[in-house]
Amino acid sequence: MSSVAAGLIPIFLLMAVMLFVSWYMGSDARKNKTGDFAKEYFIGSRKLGGFVLAMTTVATYSSVSSFVGGPGQAWSVGFGWIYMSVVQVTALLLVLGVLGKKMAIVARRIDAVTVIDVIRHRYQSDLLAGLAAAIIVLFFGATMVAQFVGGAKLFEAVTGYSYMYGLVLFGITVVIFTAVGGFRGVAVTDAICAVCMLVGMVILLVAILKAGGGYSQIMEHISETKPQLLEPFSGGNMPLTLYISQWMLVGLFTIGLPQSVVRCMSYKDTKSLHNAILLGTIVIGAMNVGMNFIGVMANGVLTKDLAAYGGSVDNIIPKAIVASLPPVLAGITIIGPICASISTISSLLLTSSSSIIKDVFVYEREKRGKAVSQKTIGWMSQLMTLVLGIIVFVISINPPGVIWKINMFAFGGLESAFLCTFVLGLFWKRANRTGALLSMAGGTLAYCITMVLGFKLFGIHQILIGMAVSILGMVIGSVATKPTEKKVLDVYF
Repeated sequence: MSSVAAGLIPIFLLMAVMLFVSWYMGSDARKNKTGDFAKEYFIGSRKLGGFVLAMTTVATYSSVSSFVGGPGQAWSVGFGWIYMSVVQVTALLLVLGVLGKKMAIVARRIDAVTVIDVIRHRYQSDLLAGLAAAIIVLFFGATMVAQFVGGAKLFEAVTGYSYMYGLVLFGITVVIFTAVGGFRGVAVTDAICAVCMLVGMVILLVAILKAGGGYSQIMEHISETKPQLLEPFSGGNMPLTLYISQWMLVGLFTIGLPQSVVRCMSYKDTKSLHNAILLGTIVIGAMNVGMNFIGVMANGVLTKDLAAYGGSVDNIIPKAIVASLPPVLAGITIIGPICASISTISSLLLTSSSSIIKDVFVYEREKRGKAVSQKTIGWMSQLMTLVLGIIVFVISINPPGVIWKINMFAFGGLESAFLCTFVLGLFWKRANRTGALLSMAGGTLAYCITMVLGFKLFGIHQILIGMAVSILGMVIGSVATKPTEKKVLDVYF
């Protein structure tokens, strides 16, 4: 067996474990023990413990860019990128700490299975629910393609095998185990992924420090050849406006991401929530700050200009892995970023599926007085998850270049659409249907248009414009029109 082939063994083992765990954890849904397939398949019957809740939220938040693009930027920019990334420590604390308890209480009161169930009930609007479902499917679809492509390209760069080989290997695996396992299967495999990410990060850090001659020698090399990397503003490459932009985009406003908010509906008790907040905050901090620190340290291994590494910062971590690790350890290390890709895809895939089946098809049928059996919901949910996964997989085979641009603003688009809808809906009585429609439609549209045009205010990322329009739309629309009925508000306040 060649050394490169031997490096594939850890990856094959991971895929096998994922499939087995997902099949095992999905057995409740397949056997329909709970009597409610949708509740089991889409939110795990609200039975997640603290450890799994923490790890699945962390894994969903951390994408392949957390292990490739971000650390690559840190290699180029220096410690300023680490100082910026510290804000990511707050991501899990914000979503679970602010929305976690109230979202769980409300979801149980109205028996909500998806975040759109909550939106529809809070604002009493099918139009808003349909708009929310469309935004989720579109932005999630673009993000999933980018994850497929990013993971496959990383696999190709590290192992030497073709892009298509990597895409088939983990692409088909993630589609199958998501369709089979449902939310609980995704949550547990996410927990496994999070652990693998941490293990891979530690191995890579040790390897890079060793290959670079140790921390002191690497720092000495940086101070002599690229002293600007030691400065907070990196000689102008890390301006204050970029700090502010990133603090909003990947920090404060992540509270509005629906793929994270749905996890607020899935835990079993308050103790699990508190444990998840504590553990998840520690893990997400170590993971994001740690990977960017590795990126900076990679300057001790990759000492040439960026042009020597293909001209893209996305190549830095793959090149660092190859340069500092033997094939088998490289195979173990690459599991981390592949897991980041897999966990993001599986979570987005399941949420997209629920938006189509539960929030559109089942709702419309029941609205017309046509009951939908648990068996029908079961096979349709799994089929839709499989179909969506296959569509994304096919697009990823030869992805159009625009996909990468769409992925860049997908995070901000979701935040512009959902942050006010969730936060003000749960904590401001005056928020109503008109305000939510103006907020979601206006915020998303303003964000997307300004991204396409490249228009900014004060040099700050377009998320500032998207959120400003979203907030104004919610406030003006809610104040100027009729309040929500008291019987609805009584559920929330």
